[in-house]
Amino acid sequence: MTESKVIWTDSDRFVGQATSGHALVLDAGEKKTANSPMEVVLLGLCGCTASDVVNILRKKREPFTSVEVSAKAERASGPPTVYTEIKLLYRVAGKVSRKALEDAVHLSETKYCSVAAMLGKTAKISYEIEYVG
Repeated sequence: MTESKVIWTDSDRFVGQATSGHALVLDAGEKKTANSPMEVVLLGLCGCTASDVVNILRKKREPFTSVEVSAKAERASGPPTVYTEIKLLYRVAGKVSRKALEDAVHLSETKYCSVAAMLGKTAKISYEIEYVG
């Protein structure tokens, strides 16, 4: 079981902590002194799929030297302002075969990434792959 909690600190800021024991500051206000809860959800998506891709490429013994996943997202205009469209960009460097990378991204998006599976209930998720050097 995973557990998490947030504790209000001041203004619109909270300190969150989950089962791992690590703390994270959240800011739900206008000033954004920390990531907002929805930004953390998007970061979770990037981290989840990047982790999958790295693990799959390692298992395939593909010689990657860097993996970066970024996201751009649109939200619904009215409450609840869920993500409705998310575009992921995978930037991978090294001598990785195109097929291996495309397979790794596809497996992450359709089978392994639990964050993508949840967000896919409200958002259209698309992706692009960019080979670096």
